[in-house]
Amino acid sequence: MTDAGDKVEVHRGLKDIYFDRSTATFIDGRAGELRYRGYSIHDLARYSTFEETSYLLLKGALPTPAELEGFDAELKAARGLPQPIFDIIAAVRNAHPMEVLRTAVSALAAFDAEAADNSLAATLRKGMRLTSQVPVIVTSHHHIRNGREPVAPSPSLGHAANFLYMLKGEEPSAAAAKLLDTDMVLHAEHGSNASSFTARVVASTEANLHAAITAAVAALSGRAHGGAAENVMHMAREIGDAAKAAEYVARKRKKREPVMGFGHRVYRSEDPRARHMRDGVERLSREMGQPQWYEILQAVVGAMSRYARHGINVNVDFYAGVVYYLQGIPEDIFVPIFAVGRVPGWTLQVLEQIEHNILIRPRLSYTGPGPRAYVPIAER
Repeated sequence: MTDAGDKVEVHRGLKDIYFDRSTATFIDGRAGELRYRGYSIHDLARYSTFEETSYLLLKGALPTPAELEGFDAELKAARGLPQPIFDIIAAVRNAHPMEVLRTAVSALAAFDAEAADNSLAATLRKGMRLTSQVPVIVTSHHHIRNGREPVAPSPSLGHAANFLYMLKGEEPSAAAAKLLDTDMVLHAEHGSNASSFTARVVASTEANLHAAITAAVAALSGRAHGGAAENVMHMAREIGDAAKAAEYVARKRKKREPVMGFGHRVYRSEDPRARHMRDGVERLSREMGQPQWYEILQAVVGAMSRYARHGINVNVDFYAGVVYYLQGIPEDIFVPIFAVGRVPGWTLQVLEQIEHNILIRPRLSYTGPGPRAYVPIAER
């Protein structure tokens, strides 16, 4: 029964429900097509950079050289954290990096002079600051939990290269920086996924951007959303040899257990982002003398090919985890890297929400008991 006693059609998980309009991201799940502001993800992955793509998402058009230079300068100027945030990170150093990130982003609201200003202009500025601050949080925690001082941001390196520099303490190779930059372009925005929808729900209450991004980080920390990259690496290590991949897949399918990195709530064909990370894994694994990881992944893809007709195809996170692993990044930082690249997308979603805001308040179809008489506790 429902609240009013009428029959209703329930769409569990809001699957295929359109709750608003957007000018940002086009996704055709059957054709495997993804565009940001009309531009193919394939062109952006090949030719763009994280900074240029972020400008496109946040401001609606590709920048001129001068516009991109100014935007990049603003991002670099925001690479810093108030000292109390480092103290907070130190206090919770033993928590999972996603829990630390969530806590630190929330605390940053107390140190942002525009935190309570929900205008479009102020929200955009706060989003740019958070885009630069999130990687500092992630890398600083990594050093603090290992008893080291954080590595100060570089004033010259790009977003992806600077992240690797702050994480490892040395400038990355051009190839390593480019691969991570491409990864961040691919992850920068993806419509109304779980974390972006969470951010919009929070923004719809007229809460500020820091609250919305904090909630988005919390949603991303869940295994069903951001955890695939980390779990794929666990799977690859468990398989250990490409020759054992088919047996592994058969065992998983017999138990009706998921094979990590396959299937997507939106795509019925291959995730269009996956091919770019696949190329990166192949190149990097061979360059680093560890081709077995690419071979294992491809063997899993081959073993899973029979399920493609059912819409179970490889997704972007299938390859991303191995890219991070080959670059010496600890596995519990895989999901935070997703967050490092997604802040512009979350900000964009919040901007769209507040521009034409309406409180997001879906309903539940009641299926509980009918009317019942209350019995005082002494008579029970």
